[in-house]
Amino acid sequence: MLELENIEYYYPSQKDKMILDGVSYCFEEGRMYAVLGASGCGKTTLLSLMAGLDVPVAGRILIDGKELRKNALNLHRKNDVSLIFQNYNLIDYLKPVENVKLGGKADAARLLAQMGIDAAQRQRNVLQLSGGQQQRVAIARALAGRAPVLLADEPTGNLDEDTANEIIAIFRKLAHEQGKCVIVVTHSRELAQQADVILQLRKGKLSEEACESAGTEDETGERKRGKTTGQEPDGK
Repeated sequence: MLELENIEYYYPSQKDKMILDGVSYCFEEGRMYAVLGASGCGKTTLLSLMAGLDVPVAGRILIDGKELRKNALNLHRKNDVSLIFQNYNLIDYLKPVENVKLGGKADAARLLAQMGIDAAQRQRNVLQLSGGQQQRVAIARALAGRAPVLLADEPTGNLDEDTANEIIAIFRKLAHEQGKCVIVVTHSRELAQQADVILQLRKGKLSEEACESAGTEDETGERKRGKTTGQEPDGK
């Protein structure tokens, strides 16, 4: 579905410091991925490239086998991917339904109900909602555009443990029941363990590691995994 081919990236002011160094990976639908890494390792940069917010110095990004071109980034952001942010990025003077309608033409009230936002909560200003409720609104907004790929940047970073687990459960359900490709960038090992596939970003390299999560199994009883192109999972 979403494929990275030999992606390289550095900041123009620091050309001698490679942020992403030959990153290749194929993300598939129906799975939840967690990208782990220390602060400043390039996780958010990688997410920005996949979202079409920036372009790599070298390499290609493909969506359904078609190369993402610089002149088509707006369409990519509109049709292919939806972003979910740590700080929610909701319009604070709007109600939940109004925020969700900004994401697309889907039934906003229905999406919010699916996310656990009841009728009374849907009539409040979003600032009157808890952090967990605001993140649910943000997820509903991301789903309103019906993009097949959901990209989440530290989506539980501002939430307590119980609420964070509820949000993770929503991501898993979106992947396993709606066939979304869910890619979560995080520094939380606890969150990552609940993904189907754990990826580690270290020194510009992206590698897959053994996953001991509650991920799904396929018909043969084997755990679903992503595909690393040109790289081997850690420990193999």
